[in-house]
Amino acid sequence: MKRLEGKNALITGAARGIGLAFARAYIAEGARVALADIDIDQAQAAAQALGDRAKAVRMDVADQHSIDSAVAETADAFGHIDILINNAAVFTAAPICEITRADYVRAFEINVAGTLFTLQAVARHMIANGIQGHIINMASQAGRRGESLVGVYCASKAAVISLTQSAGLNLIAHGINVNAIAPGVVDGAHWDEVDALFAKYEGKPLGQKKKEVGAAVPIGRMGTAEDLCGMAVFLASPEAHYVVAQTYNVDGGNWMS
Repeated sequence: MKRLEGKNALITGAARGIGLAFARAYIAEGARVALADIDIDQAQAAAQALGDRAKAVRMDVADQHSIDSAVAETADAFGHIDILINNAAVFTAAPICEITRADYVRAFEINVAGTLFTLQAVARHMIANGIQGHIINMASQAGRRGESLVGVYCASKAAVISLTQSAGLNLIAHGINVNAIAPGVVDGAHWDEVDALFAKYEGKPLGQKKKEVGAAVPIGRMGTAEDLCGMAVFLASPEAHYVVAQTYNVDGGNWMS
């Protein structure tokens, strides 16, 4: 039997990258998956490619009405939600004296408030329906320590780790397991933006920072979205029943805890 057979999952930021890789892995393990994304056209294209076990829903995690509507739409389509992955996030970088309030507000609105209030909406659904579900938040190695140019993003992911601990301790009373994954440097289209920011602030040629961070990973390379899928499947499976309020590093050895 597949590990997620008969389960229904909602994944935010699932139209591309890590979220889409999770959707593929969950479907392969027998789940039905709602691909939630602010880019509904790309989410629909991704869902169509994945087949009849995938559904696209529009969700802007910075808007409460959009969160509530997407959760309700997913529950109506599948009957109920067993698994949530809070994957939607944004990256920002700047020296401390150049951080803008707008960048700070956007990062915390999406990375922290988006995680909290999506988690809350799904947890309320699970509690109301007697579902002993699994919620997985996406943290980061950046949440484990500060970085000179990444203060706001690091702080937002540290908040996700703390929120995972608090939510995990609170919701396990309802049989809901809340845990998190902390990736390291993961290759993908988003790294063009990350690399450009470091090029700007560190005076490096485009592509140089990406080469440096990949070479610095103890395993010898940047991660891929697929490298994270094993942990995402495990934390959503019955095998993780006794795992509560933890954040797991999946980073090629960058951080040890």
